[in-house]
Amino acid sequence: MSERKTVLITGASRGIGAETARLFAEKGYTVGLNYCRSQERAEALAEELRAMGAPVGLYRADVSDRGQVDRMTADFLGDFGRIDVLVCSAGIARQELFTDVTESAWREMLGVNLDGVFHCCQAALPDMIRRKSGRIVTLSSMWGQVGASCEVAYSAAKAGVIGLTKALAKELGPSGITVNCVAPGVIETEMNGQLSQETREALAEETPLERLGTPREVAETIWFLTSGAGSFFTGQVLAPNGGFII
Repeated sequence: MSERKTVLITGASRGIGAETARLFAEKGYTVGLNYCRSQERAEALAEELRAMGAPVGLYRADVSDRGQVDRMTADFLGDFGRIDVLVCSAGIARQELFTDVTESAWREMLGVNLDGVFHCCQAALPDMIRRKSGRIVTLSSMWGQVGASCEVAYSAAKAGVIGLTKALAKELGPSGITVNCVAPGVIETEMNGQLSQETREALAEETPLERLGTPREVAETIWFLTSGAGSFFTGQVLAPNGGFII
C-alpha cells in the first residue's frame, strides 16, 4: 500500500470543514482536524474518521493567533511528517449595520477570516516549498466576490482571501504548489442555520437552482482542486452557489 497523503483542515469541527474531513478520509488521506472551541464535536469527528480507518490528528488552535498556528503546524508535521494539502476553512460571520461595527468586531472578523489564512499558509509553506509540492485551498464566499449589505466586515475579509489566493498562486507556481479558492453561496450549515425559515426560503427562491447548497457539495469542490483532475488549476475561484451570482 502506498504511503497516505496528508491534509490539514482548519475549522474542521463542523459544517464545510467537517464534511471536507470526511471526504478526504474516504479518499485515503491522513487527516489533521483543527478546531478552536468545539472540542467535543472535534473529538467525535476524529472517532468517526478513525472508525473509517483514517489516521487522525486533533489540533486546538485559534487561527487568528500566529503562535498557536505555528504550534499546530509543528505538531502536525511531528505527527505525520509533511503537509500535502492545506484547507483553510476556519471562519466566522456576523450580520450588522456597518455603522454598528465596533473596532473589536472588525479586528475579530479579519483576524479569523483573513489573518488566519495568512498565518496557516505561512506556517505550512516551508515544508511544501522544500518538497516542491503542495495544494492549498482557501475558503471565501460569494459575498467576497460581490459584497453583502449588513455584512461589510465579512465581505471585506472574504474579498481579501480571494486577493491573497490569486497573488500567492503566482508566487508559488514555480515551486509546484497550487493555491485556489472556493467561494460558496448559501449552504446548509449552522452558520446559516441562524437565519429564519422565511429568510432561508427566500434565499433558496433567489437561487436559480431553487435550493440551498450542502456542505458535501462544497467539500467535493475542494477535493477536485486537490485531486489529479485539478492539477492545472491555480489562482482560481470556484463558486458552488447554485447560480446565485454569475
